[in-house]
Amino acid sequence: MLIANRMIGTGIFATPASIVGSTGSIGLAMFLWVIGALIAAAGTAVYLEWATSLPRSGGEKNYLEFYFRRPAYLITCVYAAYAALLGWPSGNSVYSGQMLLNAAGTEVTRWNQRAIGVAVVTFALLLHGTLPKWGLRLQNTLGVFKIGVLIFIIISGFVALGGHVRAGAPSPSNFHNAFAGTKSDANSFVSALYNVIWSFIGYSNVVYSMSEIRDPIKVVKRAVPLALIVVTFLYMLVNIAFFAAVPKEAIITSDRLIAAEFFTRMFGEQAGRAISVIIALSAIGNVLAVLFGQGRVNQELGREGVLPFSKFLASNRPFNSPFAGLGLQWLVTLVIILAPPTGDAYSFLLNLISYPLNVFNVLISVALVGVYLRKSRYSWNPPVKATLPVAVFFLLANIFLVVAPLVPPAPGAEPYASLPYWLHVVVGFGILGAGIVYWVVWARILPKIGGYKLERELVVGADGIPRNTFHHFHLE
Repeated sequence: MLIANRMIGTGIFATPASIVGSTGSIGLAMFLWVIGALIAAAGTAVYLEWATSLPRSGGEKNYLEFYFRRPAYLITCVYAAYAALLGWPSGNSVYSGQMLLNAAGTEVTRWNQRAIGVAVVTFALLLHGTLPKWGLRLQNTLGVFKIGVLIFIIISGFVALGGHVRAGAPSPSNFHNAFAGTKSDANSFVSALYNVIWSFIGYSNVVYSMSEIRDPIKVVKRAVPLALIVVTFLYMLVNIAFFAAVPKEAIITSDRLIAAEFFTRMFGEQAGRAISVIIALSAIGNVLAVLFGQGRVNQELGREGVLPFSKFLASNRPFNSPFAGLGLQWLVTLVIILAPPTGDAYSFLLNLISYPLNVFNVLISVALVGVYLRKSRYSWNPPVKATLPVAVFFLLANIFLVVAPLVPPAPGAEPYASLPYWLHVVVGFGILGAGIVYWVVWARILPKIGGYKLERELVVGADGIPRNTFHHFHLE
């Protein structure tokens, strides 16, 4: 449920409309969802091979450290800059505020929306940090709720396919000549495929907490593919349901979410407003899942010993949870929620948060391809094998995701009103570069000035948690 909860956020309630708007046709939009599912399946296979070979919490950090061993600790510092400085839960925290205000019929302002966002992520911190078992229970409950909502939409869609829409609402004919209006420009295709792929992000969430799973290899071998199959099945049928009830013209031109249009046409205006509450709960479930995973990544970075206050971050005290790691993610999220002005600055930060993951997916794909090409060197015999063609396919897909935002957008499709469309890409690489600068100072310049070298030692803390610590060994 952790995986499905992370994958099913708010995107499925809105993204199908933007995909149709970018492609120009229902047929091509559905085709792109199939491509997105294939890329997600390849990513699942790659992550499963890594996770079952290195079954401990931390996710990409472990896989990158396994392959990129020289220079020592460089890749760890680069990944630490990404994990520690970007607040993943910020987008859905704020979006849940917007949806709750819409449901209440209250005007959405800069501060009431963000105040609710702060409350949501703070609630997630306190729940996961002080009552971790209850946090997982609520997280799983919201995951079941989201799946239930999607199933309800699917059933309603079959009713719409039978021509039974609310009295007065026209029955659309979106599936007749489904490819009519298809756009031929590359920009539109790139934009649409990019949005589809990001709707599937989250299949890797379970690998961040592998150490907390009983018999992790057995569990992830079953749970991860099953979650992806279920989510893909639901996504495809939800798209069909939306297209069965909402005319193509309304999908493209309406200012409302496609889910709101769907509920209004099927059940009336009150239902169209009620969907805002459902989307808000979906966003809150996603915040819980994201904070759960990223807090454990921060804890693993603390156990690696490369960050300041590593002992504090590595601890499970006082509630037998990674409270410090969760707290770091919470603090960064608060800054991202509260600091930027409205408009482009906020959209820019949300794009900035998501972009570096593409870079790390390229690196772990390169690493797996490298392991395949030199299996004897690594004694590589994992319980799950992605295969070389799948790893190469996932590598190429993520190269596309890295390069796509650099393609000049079509007129009217710019991500920002006044900022350069490529700005989040440049700043994203700048954050990764900050990790390199940190490594140069910490591992090269300071030891040279101080006349020492860094020596790593494994110690066990008072809470029984092993972690690495670095000592200064002074040279003669």
